[in-house]
Amino acid sequence: MPLNSPINDSEKKNKKGQLYIVATPIGNRDDITIRALNILKHVDLIAAEDTRHTGLFLSHHKIKGSLVSYHEHNEKKRTPGLIKKLTEGLSVALVSNAGTPSVSDPGYCLIKEAIANNIKVVPVPGVSAAITALSAAGLPTDSFVFIGFLPKTKNKRLKLLMELAKEPRTMIFYESPKRILKLLDEIKLISGDRYCVLSREMTKLHEEFIRGSMSEILQNLKARSAIKGELTLLVTGLTKDKDVPLEIVRQEIKNNIKLTGDSLPSLAKQIAIKYGLPKNKVYEEALKIKGKK
Repeated sequence: MPLNSPINDSEKKNKKGQLYIVATPIGNRDDITIRALNILKHVDLIAAEDTRHTGLFLSHHKIKGSLVSYHEHNEKKRTPGLIKKLTEGLSVALVSNAGTPSVSDPGYCLIKEAIANNIKVVPVPGVSAAITALSAAGLPTDSFVFIGFLPKTKNKRLKLLMELAKEPRTMIFYESPKRILKLLDEIKLISGDRYCVLSREMTKLHEEFIRGSMSEILQNLKARSAIKGELTLLVTGLTKDKDVPLEIVRQEIKNNIKLTGDSLPSLAKQIAIKYGLPKNKVYEEALKIKGKK
């Protein structure tokens, strides 16, 4: 395959076009592969989350491409038209503002329809904020779980956090500067004061990794006049400890009775699993606390 062409001979024989899922930089514009640049240079159309943002990126790399917007507010409306172009033989590259498309970004809808229409989907790998943060965090990497952005609805968010409280793997969250304090508070309340790593402005001039307990990171952030930049939060998974102090269990029962309103048996079961304790022991403590209210 010639260096300046993203399409090989077998691909040219395919009457249908191909959908390229192209990862782009999360900050530093030079964090892009040669293959990705070649594909963006030669495809017929680039479906971009933000055409202005992508236009500036393409201009930086001296690429003139035909752009069409494709974002969370128009993806259902835009998908049929893109599938039609692909079916007619045009090649399309899908890009998001940063990182890998369809990973906490638009793309799933188009990819699903392309597969349903027997259109070849070609991944063009590159940067992902989750993996970039994980690689430098210093937390266990042999097994991890990507959560992304939590639900905005409080009940759904707290329910998910309760489920994640017993997750043994390293957890990776995305969050905005406006909501990061609330997220840290909620995780601390439900899962305890765990060790975590907060990455900010990765690959940019002011890149920062803040390491410590939830309390320490909260204190760090609250002391700032403003919290800026894209944030990725990594939280250590559950390490079962049957010698956990009873007072910690009692405090967790009190917090979760107020927070979730779950039935005592259900709450006792969740906390027992989390700390590796007998359910009946936790339930007895819950009854005592409930009786004092």
